[in-house]
Amino acid sequence: MKIALFGKVFGSDYNELMRELLHVLKDSNVELMVYEPFLKYINHCFDGSYEYTLFNTSDDIRGNVDVMFSFGGDGTILDSVPLIRDSGIPVLGFNTGNLGFLSSVSPQETADAVRKIIKGEYEIEKRSLIQIKDADNIFNGINYALNEVSICRKNNGSLIVVNVYIDDMLLNTYWADGVILATPTGSTAYSMSVGGPIMTPNSDSFLITPIAAHNLSVRPVVIPDKSNVRIKVDGRCDDYALGLDSRIVLADKSKEIEIKKTDFTFNMIKMPGKNFFETIRKKLLWGNDIRN
Repeated sequence: MKIALFGKVFGSDYNELMRELLHVLKDSNVELMVYEPFLKYINHCFDGSYEYTLFNTSDDIRGNVDVMFSFGGDGTILDSVPLIRDSGIPVLGFNTGNLGFLSSVSPQETADAVRKIIKGEYEIEKRSLIQIKDADNIFNGINYALNEVSICRKNNGSLIVVNVYIDDMLLNTYWADGVILATPTGSTAYSMSVGGPIMTPNSDSFLITPIAAHNLSVRPVVIPDKSNVRIKVDGRCDDYALGLDSRIVLADKSKEIEIKKTDFTFNMIKMPGKNFFETIRKKLLWGNDIRN
């Protein structure tokens, strides 16, 4: 089995976790690839006898890796998307960050989760991605996102005006700080923070959530994910902030944006005994006795 280790940072509090994980992998004769920028944080956790290969790009791991382990929070999972691309490599997130909707394996569960991965005792959740038509290649060929597409004003000077069309029919003209088009996965991210509903990961839907809309009657809208969405930005601004997850560029308002679902998925590993409802209850503290 071939496993890739990915991360952006790694705190010293988790050194023993990493040493234990590497011990299990070595004893199981797992071939290892390590993201080169991540190596400086975990190099001291190797015992010196475990050989590994470094990788930096999507081409390095495509066809060479069975599973990727991501260490960090949900943002680290999102940062792995430009590496995974359409390769289908499944990803398991080890939560060494904060909230952890996507990075679902806690430090205490690490060794057990790794053993189950090696035995093949896991499921795959196919997560939808959302993409923009990017003829100008402003996102360097990675024109898709796991969580959301965001259209936001670039400063605090004035609102932007966002016209949203669904299958060539006008949905609404939003006077707001911006608009989010979220996947089911992204419904627990930026969209949720501005009042959008939560969708289960297998929902065949996208979510349109306004950000601080001037009209208080405007509410989030759920649409089929087979819809073609078209965005036209108006207002006093010449450009605006266009985001794909954490990647943000300035876009010219004169150009329309077309948004749709990708024809490939991002494959998340789901461990036995885990389910989405348990995760949101735990992470959002649902069911806690507020009287205490």
